[in-house]
Amino acid sequence: MRAMTRLLHFGYHQAMSCIFPVAIFGTLILTRTAELPFIHRYDLILLILLTVQYLMYRSGLETLDEIKVICVFHGIGLVLEMYKIRMGSWAYPEPGYAKLLGVPLYSGFMYASVASYMCQIWRRLKMELTGWPGLAAAGLLGGAIYLNFFTHHYIPDFRWWLTALVVVVFWRTWIIYRVQGKTYRMPLVLAFAIVGFFIWLAENIATFLGAWQYPDQHGSWQLVGFGKISSWFLLVIISVIIVAQLKHVKAGRSGGGHS
Repeated sequence: MRAMTRLLHFGYHQAMSCIFPVAIFGTLILTRTAELPFIHRYDLILLILLTVQYLMYRSGLETLDEIKVICVFHGIGLVLEMYKIRMGSWAYPEPGYAKLLGVPLYSGFMYASVASYMCQIWRRLKMELTGWPGLAAAGLLGGAIYLNFFTHHYIPDFRWWLTALVVVVFWRTWIIYRVQGKTYRMPLVLAFAIVGFFIWLAENIATFLGAWQYPDQHGSWQLVGFGKISSWFLLVIISVIIVAQLKHVKAGRSGGGHS
């Protein structure tokens, strides 16, 4: 019975940490089924998500420091989107005024929602990391992963080499989390894989709802290839590095540990 209570408690905090991603899905469904006059769908999505972000901050669901991390990831995602659109990796075919270089500004929120989840679940489950490799190793690896998303269009794709490096660099890193006073732990690499898989599921839902289109989805919707899981696996690592460094800096200021 106690184990079931803890499982429900764990599920509750997972669900509460997913408020922003759920808001994105709800907005995509709403704007796909109910079209408003005088405003393009992409622009309406941006306005709704800006409002959701503001309400989450004002209600205390997200702190100012977490908003800063989310903004950083919004920017990282937006730059990547602009490049990928230019390279023809996917497209945003609908019109809109709030588009920059063919990319609707709301697209950055899809990356920011990953950071929102990471920040909230970290705080709610009182997470800590043990065996963190340090800023130099984690930062260099994160930078190489991000760079590979750009360079693989011109030179060989190093994603599998980088994946192997992730295992090596984070081999001794564990996530410590707490559920109703009981402490659990999980290898960080396993957490990367689990989150990457669920983002791939979310990506399938988002493309089905017309958030963006891959080249093979122009005629009709197709399941996003399983290979994309590796991309999300690597992208999640960048968000974890950013969040972990924020927590590390904050812990240093308050005299605490790496939490």
